Amino acid sequence: MDNNNDVIELLDILYGMVSEAWGVPLGNDKCIIERDKAIEIINDIKANLPTALAEAKRLVAARDEFIGNAKREAEALRKSAEEKARIMVEEQEIIRVAKERSAEMIASAETKSRELRRVAADYVDDLMRQTEESISSALTTVQNSRGAFRSAGGAAVGARNAKEDLPEEE
Repeated sequence: MDNNNDVIELLDILYGMVSEAWGVPLGNDKCIIERDKAIEIINDIKANLPTALAEAKRLVAARDEFIGNAKREAEALRKSAEEKARIMVEEQEIIRVAKERSAEMIASAETKSRELRRVAADYVDDLMRQTEESISSALTTVQNSRGAFRSAGGAAVGARNAKEDLPEEE
């Protein structure tokens, strides 16, 4: 399975744990979750996240290699067109047509190169944004769960202390 999907699935599991957790009495926004299980999921996310980032870096490198290949191909096409134009009869019209075709090929290759660079950059940016949102969401969920856990523990201690302070009935 893809590590990017692993991180997303782990975040979905963590989200499910929190959304399906038992509510705390008198605490509408508070719930109880298994701390060890939540910590285990967070640790799994932390373990898989570097792999997801490495995949994004690999995609950027592949994009750069593709762009480099496109530029080399465009340059080879340009050189080939120029060589063919030199070999042809030195008639002015033939040379002019060859130069126009060469310029069109270069312009086309540069346009494709810019578009590929833009698409790759948008993809990597989107992947990084999704990763950032997932991490932020997971952190918020953990913080909310921690607050809920503390509140639940504080409420239980307060209730026990209040009960002990009541006078005993005879």
